[in-house]
Amino acid sequence: MIEPLYPPKPSPGDRVAVLSPSSGLPELFPLPYELGLERLRKDFGLEPVEYPSTRKMGATPQERADDIHAAFADPTVKALIASIGGDDQITVLPYLDRELIRAHPKPFFGYSDNTNLLAYLWQCGIVGYHGASVMCELGRPGAMAPLTERSLRAALFTSGSHELHPADRYRDVDLPWEDPASLAQEPPTEPGGGWFWHRPERVVEGRSWGGELEILSWLLMADREIARDPSAYDGCVLFLETSEELLGADQVFRILRNMGERGLLRRFPALLMGRAKAWSFARPQEAEAKAAHAREQREAVLRALGTYAPDTMAVFDVDLGHTDPQLVIPYGGTVRVDGPGRRVTVTY
Repeated sequence: MIEPLYPPKPSPGDRVAVLSPSSGLPELFPLPYELGLERLRKDFGLEPVEYPSTRKMGATPQERADDIHAAFADPTVKALIASIGGDDQITVLPYLDRELIRAHPKPFFGYSDNTNLLAYLWQCGIVGYHGASVMCELGRPGAMAPLTERSLRAALFTSGSHELHPADRYRDVDLPWEDPASLAQEPPTEPGGGWFWHRPERVVEGRSWGGELEILSWLLMADREIARDPSAYDGCVLFLETSEELLGADQVFRILRNMGERGLLRRFPALLMGRAKAWSFARPQEAEAKAAHAREQREAVLRALGTYAPDTMAVFDVDLGHTDPQLVIPYGGTVRVDGPGRRVTVTY
């Protein structure tokens, strides 16, 4: 396993690449995208740099790979941020130049389908950052969530430890991006409820790996960016989350079961499980159904752990991935899970 490298961080005033390695949704929904760019400039003091496929729906895998290469190779660009996710970034991976990227390591921020590129960087030995897309987090209606902004600011500009905290309130219901009025209002939230701890008897500190569960399952099926030797993950901290596809509990269990059968699940002595996304425009569930969805997902994860990784400590409802506010998780960086102290600390 390559020793992980934390790339140099940008500073206010620097240029940062804004890419669409998955979907070119900025073309279809310019309102949250422009709002996100404005906040990058005004609130974070960074200068966004766009590329040919950033606002282009249907860009080919080669076009998106070319933009990734250009951003990594440009010495004036100090970090890369995804506009949003998608569902076909796995097709971009074969076009990437591993040596070029290794020669120009930079922080990359993204999640959802960007799990593909984050797993690729893990294999390159470069620490990435799971979280903070331009359209969703920076382009949030009303204002950026304070917890999100603090986490992103720390991950972007600082190096060292940063303690994560549960959100007092969170948002699960999305607002329509095509309506300008929806972006001007603060979205409704509900009580966070804190984190749920399973087997919190010890302290685990290790390199992180994971991301969106569906994307990891696709990488496993395609046999891409997964270490050939499962022992590469020994002692690592696994983190997982699910998307607005509202993956059912049975599907969650089956993916984890297959990871268990492959000998992967037991390699991780600790798991951070993101708050279950339980609402989407396709399935606008009421409160009772949302609660049942989250409860059944937790039970599915615990069933898989009980079968394949009975000693693994787990923390549920962590505000990572498809939730608001969102905590940025270093991908391949150090994560410390202190069970007795009920604390989670990451190294940015």
